[in-house]
Amino acid sequence: MKKLIIILLLSAPVLLLSAQNATVKWHSIEEAVTLAKADPRPIFVDAYTDWCGWCKKLDKDTFSHPVIAEILNTKYYAVKFDAEGKEPVMFQGRKFVNDGSLGKTHQLAYALLQGQLGYPSIVFLTAQSELITPVSGFRTPVQIEPMLMYFAGTSWQKQSFEDFSKSFKGKVNQ
Repeated sequence: MKKLIIILLLSAPVLLLSAQNATVKWHSIEEAVTLAKADPRPIFVDAYTDWCGWCKKLDKDTFSHPVIAEILNTKYYAVKFDAEGKEPVMFQGRKFVNDGSLGKTHQLAYALLQGQLGYPSIVFLTAQSELITPVSGFRTPVQIEPMLMYFAGTSWQKQSFEDFSKSFKGKVNQ
């Protein structure tokens, strides 16, 4: 019995640590659009670059939070998009490329971010792939949770984000 208690005590920190790091199921933009047609959910796009330190911090500190990962996995189709990637992308019936005409920027990143190239940036799209809004800058789990919930349903069509935030009760701090 003592051995069992010791094993449990020694393994508890490992179990707690692994429970704190959740994984978001990331899709390509094409996969997300296809999934949203079959089972409508909004699309969440994380526009990042390889050189962006704040993008890495967003992955490490925000997207790995269990509450945030759960919201992204259940209420959205989450897309991780390299804003300087070289792969062509089909989106809304158009082929977007990175041909150097926008410097290092991919044409789709330019379109989704409405020319406001700052990283990290997140983009909210409807289930029909229509742009709701891009949001630039790093966000903590506490800051991003109300945004995710606001755009996950129809609240963004009915009230301002400020009004929504006043009554929002998040799970991140619980």
